[in-house]
Amino acid sequence: MKLKHIKLTNPYLELPELCYNRVEPTPLKKPFLIHANQEVADMLGIDISDREVLTSFVNGELKLEGSDSFAMCYAGHQFGHFVPRLGDGRAINIGTVNDFHLQLKGAGQTLYSRSGDGRAVLRSSIREYLMSEAMYGLGIETTRALAIIGSEHSVYRQTWEKGSIVLRVSPSWVRFGTFEYFAHSKNFKELEALADYAIEECYPHLSIENDKYLHFFTEVMGKTARLMAEWQVVGFNHGVMNTDNMSVLGVTIDYGPFAFLDDYDTNFICNHTDQYGRYSFGNQPIIGEWNLKALALALEPLVRKERLEKILSHYGRLYSRHFLYLMGRKLGLDEVSDRDFDFIKQMLGMLQSLHVDYTLFFRTLSHYSGDRRELLKLGLLHTPMNEWLDEYDNYLKKNRTEEDERHRSMLNVNPKYVLKNYMLQEAIEEGENGSFSKLEALFNIAQNPYDEHKEFERWAGATPDIFKNQKLSCSS
Repeated sequence: MKLKHIKLTNPYLELPELCYNRVEPTPLKKPFLIHANQEVADMLGIDISDREVLTSFVNGELKLEGSDSFAMCYAGHQFGHFVPRLGDGRAINIGTVNDFHLQLKGAGQTLYSRSGDGRAVLRSSIREYLMSEAMYGLGIETTRALAIIGSEHSVYRQTWEKGSIVLRVSPSWVRFGTFEYFAHSKNFKELEALADYAIEECYPHLSIENDKYLHFFTEVMGKTARLMAEWQVVGFNHGVMNTDNMSVLGVTIDYGPFAFLDDYDTNFICNHTDQYGRYSFGNQPIIGEWNLKALALALEPLVRKERLEKILSHYGRLYSRHFLYLMGRKLGLDEVSDRDFDFIKQMLGMLQSLHVDYTLFFRTLSHYSGDRRELLKLGLLHTPMNEWLDEYDNYLKKNRTEEDERHRSMLNVNPKYVLKNYMLQEAIEEGENGSFSKLEALFNIAQNPYDEHKEFERWAGATPDIFKNQKLSCSS
């Protein structure tokens, strides 16, 4: 259907008014379309062939039938400290299409902007637009984006930059912090209404259950454990795992100072605001559990504390099971069990001590047939790698899968490309000069990270030393 003929719905507005605040987008000056995601358009059933109409829509100028825009209210634990009211400070929800909620990020101030201007700059918009698609291409649950626009609108972030808007989509924008807001303010009627809404939106099969709120927490706990395992196995550091940035649907949301690992480092911190490393790469599974405890506390008016604690006690086991299964696939092993954790820890310790590029190691290992030369090139010292490969060879002898099939399987789970920050920076710098060819190239790579892309071979190697392990700000 043509975009201008789409009818929007707003199921979230059926909740009590404490849950949101109606607000209109503030359009940018002289907007222009940078890129549109045809796959997302097809998913939504929208014809976006008219680029002028799409640009007007993303800029908040075109109002479709049923349009009733709003910002969502929530609280959250930020770096472990509770903030009783946050909310969508630079995101405005514009409606729902095919059960996907459309949201404009950078569309102007809302009631929850506090001292902010409600804007997003080009660099942060490019990063989110590309990264959400990269995570989807890797098979990790995530929000996605329909389009990104630029403008001549000036926005100040330490220096003057150009404003941009990303139209992002998600099956749900309900966060752990949304529940915390109503629990903390003792608005238990609204808390229950929110829980009913979230169940209907995210887990409708639970609606008829007698203990639906307990089952809801069980589902969220399981989805979160799986998501944390997926992040760790692919080498993704979110950077800001506040409870207001955690989805009850278990999808990756709110891309800010994120990073894929360069060299493997469990202590890597991608967010320069995170002075004590709370959200370091290695801490993410623990923080996932900490955030679930905060959600459980918020749900106590609906479910007895001891029942929630019993469910949460299974988090570690579920996380380990997912992590082990996914890591076994990356290693090309037919079977893995709990006793293989030491072998995996040995591998990760070896990668860290040798400063080996995480993604390149697994892609190289995917071609391994006994000749160790390419793997040994990845680190300066050969003994630790040789010792681990001796053990790996013993594991491969137990495999029933033929070697060619193992190679194919490993190449399908070990990407040749992940969007590292230096690659994104190249697209940003080019974009700030008015060209977006590198954005287009990285978008294609993001959608097909396991393909060879011979023309972009330089991006498949280890990150150049000068660009390794850079920290970013929340406005990045």
